Amino acid sequence: MDAEKLNQALYDKMAAEQERFKHGLLGMTTEEALSHAYEYAMRQDILMEMEEVDLSAPEAAALLKSESPLADVYGDFREREGHMDIVRECIETLANSLLEAQREATRTIPLYQHTGEYAREHGELDAFRASYQANVACREAIETAIRDGFDGMYLNADVKGVLAEFGPERVTCVLAATLQSREQDQRFSRSNHAWAAAVPMADAEDRRWAYVVNSHSAVLDGFVGMVRKELESMREQPEQKPSIKAQLAAKPVPGDQPATKPKDREVR
Repeated sequence: MDAEKLNQALYDKMAAEQERFKHGLLGMTTEEALSHAYEYAMRQDILMEMEEVDLSAPEAAALLKSESPLADVYGDFREREGHMDIVRECIETLANSLLEAQREATRTIPLYQHTGEYAREHGELDAFRASYQANVACREAIETAIRDGFDGMYLNADVKGVLAEFGPERVTCVLAATLQSREQDQRFSRSNHAWAAAVPMADAEDRRWAYVVNSHSAVLDGFVGMVRKELESMREQPEQKPSIKAQLAAKPVPGDQPATKPKDREVR
C-alpha cells in the first residue's frame, strides 16, 4: 500500500476512534463530560492536523498497528512540557500587553494644575476628576511598590515601574503632597522636605488627603530618595541623535539650495 492510502487509512481509523470517544462523553453526566473537555478538544486538533500531515509509508504503517493511534498521539502530546510553556507564555504576553495599554492610558491623562473651583467655572471638571483619580491610583501604586519591595530592613521598590505608569510629573506631585502634609515629621530627610516644599500644589491641603501616601515615613523617605535619584538619571540622559540613515532620509527644507561648489582659480 502506498503512502497516500496508508495516510488515509490512518486518518479514518483516528476519526472512528474520536467518534467513539465522543459517544462515550455523551453517555456521561455533564460534570463528568466537562472533565474530559480539554482532551476532546486536543484530540480534535490532532485529527484536524492529520488532514494536512504527510507521513511516509513506514511511519503511517507503524501508527496503524496501534489499537488507538489517536489516544497514543494525545498521550505523547500531554507528556511534552513545551505545551504548558506556550500556554504560560500566552498568559504572560497578554497580561503584559494589557498592562502596557493600561499604563499608556494613564500616562495620557495630564496632571490638572488648577483647583476644583477653577475647573467648575471653566467647564473642565472631567479633566479635573480624571487627574484626581489618577493621583489616587498613583498613591495606591506607590504604597504597593513599597509594600512589595520592603523586607523589613531593606527597600527594593519598583520605582521605574511606578514612574513608567504614572509619569514623573504625577509621581512628583503625589510624593510632594504627602511630604508637605507631614512637614513636621523628622523621619524624612531635610533634603526630601526641601524638595517637596518646592513643588507647587493646585489643590488645597484638605483636598489632597485622598492621594497622600500612607506608608511608614521612614520607609517612604527611602522611596522618595530613590525616585529623586531616578528622576535625576532621566534628566541626565543625553538626547538621542538621529541615525545617519535617518539623517540621509530626511527631506531638504523647501527653499534651501545646495551649496555651490566654488570654481577653481585659474592657474596662471
